[in-house]
Amino acid sequence: MLLCQSANADIFWVFREPDGSTNWQYIANFSSSILILTLTFAAVRLYFSRRKTHRYNRELEEIRTQLELRVAERTATLNESNQLLKESNQALEVEVAEHRKTTQQLQQSEAYINSILQSMPLMLVGLNQQNQITQWNHRAEIISGVSSDAAKGGDLWKIYPAITITPEQVKQAQEENKTITVKYSQRGQYHFDITIYPLRKERETGVVILLDDVTQRAKNENMLIQRDKMSAMGEMASVMAHDISIPLKAIIKDIRTVRQSMAGGSIDAEALNELLEDAIVRGQQANSVISNLLNFSASGGGEKTLSSIASIVDQSLELASDVLSVTADLRFGHIKVNTSYAEDLPDIPCYVTEMQQVLLSLFRHSCYALGNVDDLNYVPEINIQVSLCYDNLWIRVQHNGKSISLEDQKTLFEPFSHGGDSKAVLNAGMHLSFSHFIIAEQHQGQIAVTSNADEGTTFHIQLPAD
Repeated sequence: MLLCQSANADIFWVFREPDGSTNWQYIANFSSSILILTLTFAAVRLYFSRRKTHRYNRELEEIRTQLELRVAERTATLNESNQLLKESNQALEVEVAEHRKTTQQLQQSEAYINSILQSMPLMLVGLNQQNQITQWNHRAEIISGVSSDAAKGGDLWKIYPAITITPEQVKQAQEENKTITVKYSQRGQYHFDITIYPLRKERETGVVILLDDVTQRAKNENMLIQRDKMSAMGEMASVMAHDISIPLKAIIKDIRTVRQSMAGGSIDAEALNELLEDAIVRGQQANSVISNLLNFSASGGGEKTLSSIASIVDQSLELASDVLSVTADLRFGHIKVNTSYAEDLPDIPCYVTEMQQVLLSLFRHSCYALGNVDDLNYVPEINIQVSLCYDNLWIRVQHNGKSISLEDQKTLFEPFSHGGDSKAVLNAGMHLSFSHFIIAEQHQGQIAVTSNADEGTTFHIQLPAD
């Protein structure tokens, strides 16, 4: 309290003079000094604060610049991502559209294929590896009487026991991975072609079976064979009348001579024996012509038999010599025929009568071409060669007659083919379309022709030897 009171009593006692007066100059100077120090301290503090503020401002600017850069980068990245997303969406839309289009095309293709399978006139059956039915078309439903829904997933031989193939045949096609063809005939009245072929790179379906009812086609083929025979026989008949009449006239003449000798009472035993021998020879000639015609006209078809091609060629040549005469000036018997048969030719399964028809048609065609050569020094010639090459038997019939143009060669084996420059030659070969049918369809072989003015014409026949 004393201090407070003392302080309150005289706060300027420090600045008082000994005489008690106040030295205001000291007070002013002291106050100014304090104020200056305070202001200096405040200025220094403001200075450092300003520097610190400037540093903070620079750092903030740097941060803002970095943030702006980052924002710009993020914005650019986001724009790029948005563009990529937009492009991806567009590509996805295109892909989806293409996928829809592809799906639609697949559905249309599937419907088209299914329509084909259902409309096929053949019985089609698909089997998997366990011989379970995976395909059963409409024709199969009609033949078997079993619906597709009831058949699918079932065992083939339980669903349709009457089918004429065996599990062993199906297994063989799967193991050997090759097509198997089975020809089935029921009492000669019904004929079926059955094809079993494996599907490659397919897990669900192992094989496909096609069953074709070829009964009508077989009947038509037999009718064509008979018609071709009748056509050939019609040509033969015109020649046979002459061929048979010559020996018959000679026999009648010999008999009349014998009768006249007997009536006159002058019988020469030696002359009579010569007349009888001549009559026997003439009768044998007539009998040979008739026998060949009867053998040729015998019913063909049936089963294939193992036969010698060389023997068939010889028999066909003998038949052609007896009955072929396509021009008034040239008969087949007047043509020089050369044959060449390779050694150890195997017998092959074939239809003998049909092969004779083919060869006779080729000889007829050759004879006509040979008869169309106008040359006094010309010698008509036919060369026949039979050889074995690997697993095939080759028959070549070559002649030096009128050649066939390239254009006519293309249509020679087509039905009712008529050429241009070699029209007459092709008309003589009107049966070559049927010859092609016999070789290609009945014997699974091939027939072709090559022809030019220098080397003549050659018919090439290739037949499987087994």
